[in-house]
Amino acid sequence: MPLPALTTTVPHSAVLDRPQRPLPPGACDSHMHIFDARFSPSPHWPRTPPHAPVAAYRQLQKRLGTSRALVVTPSTYGTNNACTLDALDQLGDSARGVAVVGEGVGDIELAHLAARRVRGLRVNFVSPQSWGATTPEMLATLAGKVARHADCAGWHIQVFAHPEQIVALEPVLRAMPVPLVIDHLGRIDPAEGPSSQAMGVLRRLLDGGNTWVKLSGAYMRSRVQGPSYADTLPLGRALVLAAPERLVWGSDWPHTTEAPGSVNDADLVDLLHAWAGSEAVMHHILVDNPARLYGFEAIS
Repeated sequence: MPLPALTTTVPHSAVLDRPQRPLPPGACDSHMHIFDARFSPSPHWPRTPPHAPVAAYRQLQKRLGTSRALVVTPSTYGTNNACTLDALDQLGDSARGVAVVGEGVGDIELAHLAARRVRGLRVNFVSPQSWGATTPEMLATLAGKVARHADCAGWHIQVFAHPEQIVALEPVLRAMPVPLVIDHLGRIDPAEGPSSQAMGVLRRLLDGGNTWVKLSGAYMRSRVQGPSYADTLPLGRALVLAAPERLVWGSDWPHTTEAPGSVNDADLVDLLHAWAGSEAVMHHILVDNPARLYGFEAIS
């Protein structure tokens, strides 16, 4: 039975309804961003960032029923992770982080990030980056540094790439010396879905046992859009069938790739239910898998 609707809207989240079914205790939003005016954008970033502080995100948590979060440094801030680290301080042990760093990052900075509950590095081939073009060599270098640094035990590399880039990067991705997380369904076109070349790469990576996929950002390629995002169902269900033990879900709040006020986060949770097909799989994706990947306390 759906929970009662809200009486006031959550910033950057349309409509007032809640998900159709409540989420399990310890449910984790494994991909979101914080934007705070106290922290200046990188000079390379062309757009004005939204106002999306921790206080606003906590409203979203109450609406959806999540209690854990993975804060990802957005490209807006370049390699300055101060906003993400401040958010982690505010959210406490219920949150972990993924940082963005340059290829020349040193052990001291990595140790500092690890001490602040950062659990991985994001390597972005899609959005503008402060250093210019991201290269496969940079990805390999950062993965090697994480693998060699004792303070980064349990860390992963998170990759945001277009489908054709995933295909071209397959040899590098297969050779990752640390766990690999692929952002936003690999940005695969739902029209191609499970038969796409990039999905073939994801299946091989998942079969290798070292790769995870984020069930997030369905609106980025969907032609149907909300509330159903029905064209993404074959792709999401194929991933669930392939490796339910290595999938996590993220809201991607505050939805900076979309028109303001166009995304209803309750729809995204309902879409996850449609992909997952059962409460047991929902529990894996929202609770068990994030606990294992990000180092949260296990919840039975």
